[in-house]
Amino acid sequence: MYINVLKDIPDKLEEENFQSILSARSVRVERIVSHGHASPPSFWYDQDEAEWVLLLKGAAVLEFEGEAEALRLAPGDHVDIPAHRRHRVASTAPDEPTVWLAVFYDGKQPLA
Repeated sequence: MYINVLKDIPDKLEEENFQSILSARSVRVERIVSHGHASPPSFWYDQDEAEWVLLLKGAAVLEFEGEAEALRLAPGDHVDIPAHRRHRVASTAPDEPTVWLAVFYDGKQPLA
């Protein structure tokens, strides 16, 4: 299947848009589109899977539980988040879509 992850991006969204690109036994790839979205103030992601995320377009700020400083992401920035590393999206660009490529994988297995 062919898909260009930077095409057909919605301009305005009530909620974040999640699109499955690939799903296999131990890996899942999604395109996520945000537009001024953020996690609710007391919400933390605590996932069973590890997540590698690449910011393709826009801007975002991630917060990690126990960390004093937030992580600001610009296009081309990526971060690997271990399973059960509590994190949240503090903000995404309000004036343009933010496009993420997220790869979820079994963090217990070595990547090599």
